[in-house]
This record gives sequence, C-alpha cells and structure tokens, in this order.
Amino acid sequence: MSQVSHRRRREILDALRLGTVPSNGLDQLAVGLERFDAGVAADLDSLAHGGSVFKAVRGEFGAGKTFFARWIGDRALKLGYAVAEVQVNEVDTPLYKLDAVYRRATESLRTASVPPSALRRILDAWLYAVQDEADERGVGVDALIDQRLAAVSDKAPIFPLAIRAYRRMAEADDQMAADGLVAWLGGQPSVAASIKRQANIRGDLTNELAPSFFRGLLAVLKDAGHPGMLLILDEVETVQRMRADTRMKALNTLRQFIDDVHKGEYPGLYLMVTGTPALFEGRQGVQLLQPLAERLHTDFSGNPQFDNVRAPQLRLTAFDLDKLVELGLRVKELYAVGAADADRIRSVASDEFIKQLATSVAGALGAKVGIAPRLFLRKLVDVLDKIDQYDTFDPYRDYEIRITESELGEAEKAAISAADVPLEL
Repeated sequence: MSQVSHRRRREILDALRLGTVPSNGLDQLAVGLERFDAGVAADLDSLAHGGSVFKAVRGEFGAGKTFFARWIGDRALKLGYAVAEVQVNEVDTPLYKLDAVYRRATESLRTASVPPSALRRILDAWLYAVQDEADERGVGVDALIDQRLAAVSDKAPIFPLAIRAYRRMAEADDQMAADGLVAWLGGQPSVAASIKRQANIRGDLTNELAPSFFRGLLAVLKDAGHPGMLLILDEVETVQRMRADTRMKALNTLRQFIDDVHKGEYPGLYLMVTGTPALFEGRQGVQLLQPLAERLHTDFSGNPQFDNVRAPQLRLTAFDLDKLVELGLRVKELYAVGAADADRIRSVASDEFIKQLATSVAGALGAKVGIAPRLFLRKLVDVLDKIDQYDTFDPYRDYEIRITESELGEAEKAAISAADVPLEL
C-alpha cells in the first residue's frame, strides 16, 4: 500500500463511514483493477499529446462503475488533468441536453489543488499566462485571447467575447459582474441581464453552443497547464426510462459526441460513460440506434480474464469473496497506520474476523458478493472505530451487525427480502 497523508486517509475513511465512494486516494482501495493499469496510462498519455479518448464502462449495479471512474479520475488528477463528473438523469441533466451536461461539468470541475468548482481559478491562471505572453510579444491581450481561442470563435464568438469582458471586470475589481460572467461561462442560466448587457452578450448557453464551449474549456485548460480533462458521464442507463422520442435524441447525442471525440474535435478530452449491461444490450438502450451500437460493439463472449482493455467498452466483473476480504484488509491497514494503537487495531480486527464479516454481509445480501463492498466497508469502519475508542471492545462479543432498509441502495434492496436483517458472527 502506498503512502497516504493524514488528510487523505481521513477523507477516505469519512467517505466509507457514509457509505460513499471517496473522491481521492482510490489507489488505496483498488482491488482487481490491475489489468486496466497499462491501458489507462496509455489513454492519459495520449491526451497530453493532443489526442482524445472515449471509453464505455459496463457493469451490473454494485459492480463498482462509479469507483472505477473515480479511480481513473484520481490518477488523472495526479498527472495534472482536470476532472468533471456528471450524473445523468431524466429531470435536470438529460443526456440530449448538452448545455445542461456542460453546466454540471463546470460545477464539478476540479484539479488536484482546487476543489469544485475550479472554473474561475483555471480561467484566472489562463489569463495570467496570456497576459505574460502578451507583454513578452508586445501585443494586445484581447488580440492574443482571440488568437488562442480562434478554433472556438469560428462557431461561438460569444465565448472569447465573454472572457474578454470577464478580464475587464476583474481588472476593474467589479467582483459582482466578474462572478456573474464566470457563472455565465459555466453555463448557468440565471445571470443578471444587467451583467450580460455590460459584457455585450445576449441570452444563455444553448444546446447548439455547448460543444463549442466544451472546446473552449479544453483550450483554456491546456494553456493553464492542464494537459486535458476527464469527463465522466455516470448512470447513462437512465436514458432507458425516457420517452421514446427523448431517448432517441439522447442516444443520437451520445453517438455524435463519440464521433466528434474520434475525429479530434475535442483535443485533450477523455470522455467516459458508465452504464449497466442492459444499456448496451437491452432493447431500450444503445441497440435502438444502430450506428451507436456499431461504434460500441465489443465481444464479451469469452473469459473476462482475456477482455480487450483497448476496446471501446470495458467490462467490470463483480467482486468475489477473496477480493472483498483483500479490500477489507487494505482498509484495516489504512486505518491502523493513523490510529493511536495500531497493533491493537490489527490484532482485534484479525484477518479471520474480517473474513467472517465479509461472509456475513454478503450472505445478508443474498450471497451476492458483487453488491456487498459498500455496506461491508461501512460496517468494517464502524467496527474499527469502536476498537480504536474502547480498550475493552471485542467485536465477537460486543458487536451485533444489523442491516436496515434505510441504508440499502436499490440493488441491495433487490438482493434481500427482509427489511431488517440481524447478522451473527
């Protein structure tokens, strides 16, 4: 296990206590992902050289799609990339509305040093670099902004126009107007009309302009010192619940996005979508649009051990008990390293105890080990907390594990029939 800071350790354990996927340090928990290492490294390297990448990640509910995407995001951040994660849904972020997707992307945009939303910090860093270059070359800053964004201004001249206006407002220390312009550049629809008049722009971001705004964001990121961006579109299977007409629009939008990535329209972009096998193979998903089905087709008929990790789709297989135990052992060691009495943590939460805990939690979920990691880790951290706090605590004697309906996700509810399941160790 690699070294991890106290702050990062605390963030990981706090997330596990809540039953969520940590935002950072996922290399500490990555079990069974070794076969993807070389492919991920090659994909990220291609972005640094102006390339672009598309990958679809498939797996059943609980297979770890969100974890996998964030694991790649964690690696990307450490290499200087920006990362944005968008939860696709039918209400406020449907896939066919790229303006909404762009807005959510800028809201979640982060770098290794700047939390969401990092848009303003990135924009300021870029303008600082442009100002320095303009001074060195003896040219106007606005002219250089237009030059740097020439590929964007052909289709969306309003993007560099808004950036020039933001620079003027920031220099004039008009913070309210500058904040409004950053919000507008991030796709927010509620910017005051007075600020837009001051910037000489009209209206809000539209679906038609969104692709150009993505290109503009990538250009700004590149010149601000970030080689590219990983954009994760999570839970794309929600398109299957849409009306037939909007479903087709969503699928066609995805097809166009993928085509543009492969044509080099988004240099520096790693586009990743996640979904269940039903999205890719079911009658209400990708198969409805033949051109999209052709682009995403990947043969998964063989042994998963020999899956092609360079294919457009990556298959995540469910956890088995051995992997679940290995994950538990990693979390125990992560916890022990930062504990006041590391030896007590390691001895009381023995390897055998962790195996029994993993077996019990999986058993309560209908022996479906693949959907057990979230609840297992939550229960494990709870046990470790009690061992750390109380010198006389013995998990075999003093800990009764109960899984209640309120802590179950949809996949977990489907795996068990009882709403309240006591577990005996």
